[in-house]
Amino acid sequence: MKKTATYVVLGVVGLFMLFPFLWQVSTSLKPAGDVFKSFDNPLKALVPRDVHPENYAQVYETTRAMGGGFARWYLNSILVAVAVTLGQVTTSACAAYAFARLRFPGRDKVFLGYLGTMMIPGAVTVIPNFILMREFHALDSYFALIVPAMFSAYGTFMLRQFFMSIPRDLEEAATIDGCGLMRIFTTIILPLSKPALATLTIFTFMSTWQSFYWPLIMTSEDSMKTLPLGLLTFMGLHSTQWTLLMAGSLMMIVPLIIVFVLGQKWFISGIQLGALKG
Repeated sequence: MKKTATYVVLGVVGLFMLFPFLWQVSTSLKPAGDVFKSFDNPLKALVPRDVHPENYAQVYETTRAMGGGFARWYLNSILVAVAVTLGQVTTSACAAYAFARLRFPGRDKVFLGYLGTMMIPGAVTVIPNFILMREFHALDSYFALIVPAMFSAYGTFMLRQFFMSIPRDLEEAATIDGCGLMRIFTTIILPLSKPALATLTIFTFMSTWQSFYWPLIMTSEDSMKTLPLGLLTFMGLHSTQWTLLMAGSLMMIVPLIIVFVLGQKWFISGIQLGALKG
């Protein structure tokens, strides 16, 4: 009985959490005049009277003249998110391996200083980074959108903790067989760390894909906008094109769903391992 009640409560909570997404899908298919039209039955508000799938095509048509429009923004977001994710996972893995396995003077102090950067609010570093990119003449470029975000103290810390849980006996056996540090790193450490690497990959991709503040500071040209900035096109001072905004938002969500589905197995494994070792 208690188990059934738990499932019922979870189901109701799930429906409440799903409602905004259903409203988004419904709005993206409605004519503009029906978005906030009142109905005597709330369920009728979720079912469009007239389905307008052309809203999705209109998203491209409305923004086509703006530096390539929605298609260009989509491409920019994919390039930036993939590049930042690859860069951040690579740099975090290399730094984590150095802090977890290599012995050098001041290693722990350097690591503590590295972790200390996590306590600095991101807003504090925006102006110095903006000035640095301006001096490099890198504003409105992929360099400004990608390179500053390729390093992560959080990712380094997470992977370091995972690397330290790997038995050293495996490395010692590999060393006896003649493996060097780089080969141990690529053939032993990384393959055994797939859950942690997948978790960091998902977190990094999702945060970069949804990033708004940094692209807003670094770009001013329409052709260099990413999707979060591009969606502002449908929000005016006096009115908002809700049907197009919801259609564009739904198309923006698709890569996030794909990445999570592909990495779900390793992501769940990483969460479970972290819980067991914590």
